[in-house]
Amino acid sequence: MSKVKIISDSTCDLSEELLIQYDIAVLPHPIVRDGELLQDNVSITPDDIYAHYERTGRLCTTSAPNAYDYEQFWRPWLDEGYEIVHFTISSEMSTAYNQAVLAAEETGHVYPVDSRSLSTGIGLLVLEACDLRDHGFAAEEIAARVREDSAKCQASFLVDVIEYLWKGGRCSSVAAIGANLLKLKPRIDVQNGKMLSTKKYRGKTAKCFAAYADDLLKGKDNIRQNRIFITHSGIDEDIIQLVQDKIRQWQPGVEHIYVTRAGGTISCHCGPGTLGILYMYE
Repeated sequence: MSKVKIISDSTCDLSEELLIQYDIAVLPHPIVRDGELLQDNVSITPDDIYAHYERTGRLCTTSAPNAYDYEQFWRPWLDEGYEIVHFTISSEMSTAYNQAVLAAEETGHVYPVDSRSLSTGIGLLVLEACDLRDHGFAAEEIAARVREDSAKCQASFLVDVIEYLWKGGRCSSVAAIGANLLKLKPRIDVQNGKMLSTKKYRGKTAKCFAAYADDLLKGKDNIRQNRIFITHSGIDEDIIQLVQDKIRQWQPGVEHIYVTRAGGTISCHCGPGTLGILYMYE
């Protein structure tokens, strides 16, 4: 039986503790700051991204690994006889998956998975793959199963600072001004591999996040109870605690509530104060 290595792009936003616990390798995504190519959470952090914007008014931008990057990153495990299941951010949002496919055609023994998601929406599928690996499934079967399950992932975020979406070209200046004046916080959902604004919440921050959590969790009897993620891009602890309390209120049977900090890719586009609740449906 072949050995299986689970690898993801850094866009999975899993904590260092989970990466170690589940023996997951991570390929950093490129982040560009004023023309300088840096590595997500290696040579640049989300706080560095925010500081650069505050200092200069210029956003950092995101890029994707190329086929050579993937081949070089996989090589040590392939040389040791592993087969690899590799996860990327949705192909609707990045060229990463296409580059991984090109690289896998060259190397063999690698099964790229288009998560059709982002952040810990990817992370949920990665951990599912680890569970399958630990039950003895082969790489090709793991990839096939998690691809099928990608449609069952609920990934959404509530955005507090609209400037990053506006300056990044993901909403119009008119919409941004209106949202700021009316104290609106847009909810971004991943649907069919794309990010869409599905709802706007109005009012004070805590009220908006409480309503968002209610919408995601209340009366939902088909949420998988093994794990729910709270993933944020830097936010007050009381908001995290509020959302944790909501999960325990509406989903008391959940086994693990993981709180993780989003990496550079999410942070570049959504800015500080963003928080998401992410889980799998049955």
